[in-house]
Amino acid sequence: MDYILKIDCNDEKGLILRVSEIVFKHGLNYVSTSEFVDHENSRFYMRAVVVGQVNTIEFQNTLSAYLPSDSVIFFESIKKKDIVILATKENHCLGDLLIKHSSKDLNANILAIIANHDTLRPLSDKFDIPFTCISTDGLDRVEHEKLVLKELEKYKFDYMVLAKYMRILSPDFVKRYPKKIINIHHSFLPAFIGANPYKQAYERGVKIIGATAHFVTDDLDEGPIITQDVIRVNHEMNWKDMQKAGRDVEKVVLSNALELVFDERVFVYDNKTVIF
Repeated sequence: MDYILKIDCNDEKGLILRVSEIVFKHGLNYVSTSEFVDHENSRFYMRAVVVGQVNTIEFQNTLSAYLPSDSVIFFESIKKKDIVILATKENHCLGDLLIKHSSKDLNANILAIIANHDTLRPLSDKFDIPFTCISTDGLDRVEHEKLVLKELEKYKFDYMVLAKYMRILSPDFVKRYPKKIINIHHSFLPAFIGANPYKQAYERGVKIIGATAHFVTDDLDEGPIITQDVIRVNHEMNWKDMQKAGRDVEKVVLSNALELVFDERVFVYDNKTVIF
């Protein structure tokens, strides 16, 4: 069986040797391994794929005993993640994920789609994915989020994906799912945060526009960045042209970010990421 091992801890001499000895003693064999030391913060990161048969609890306990006390250890068999998608009206990111899911190119199972408009129901129906509309009509944010949370309780999922959800989540909502909510933002953060970034970019006369995928935190559009990309624009384009062009980069960036997260290649430390 193939497993993914991730270690995040204070840096010390001999860490790689200690881990390798434990891997060997438990009858496992490396398939691949990557390491990185953040010298500024004296932080060690390691991701490895190992193969063999092992008692996972015993293996993790042994690692914990031989590694620094602050170690964060992840050790699981390789498997698809389970996700729930939150959406509104825009279909480009959701459609891209649904196509990848249907063709088995997405390393995840889409359990459900929750939206605050019914616009995307026909799209989700085409792919036979459960769709729930929870309208915001007549509700404040707290009341609406309570209904969304109640719906989310029906599913056991690894990550929540905001596929152009376009609503600000409250701190109480976010704290329930730390490092588990992934958002696609339609600009190259930290520039042009908030509403209508393409219009902001057009008015500023930028020559490139982009998209950013990040984990959601209490700070609006300032969570740990997973990946980003840009495309070139020119003076002949108005902000709506930029928006249309930007949708392509948005869905690519979101897809790439999810691939990295689902493949357990992302480490989050403070408000930054280390990605193998």
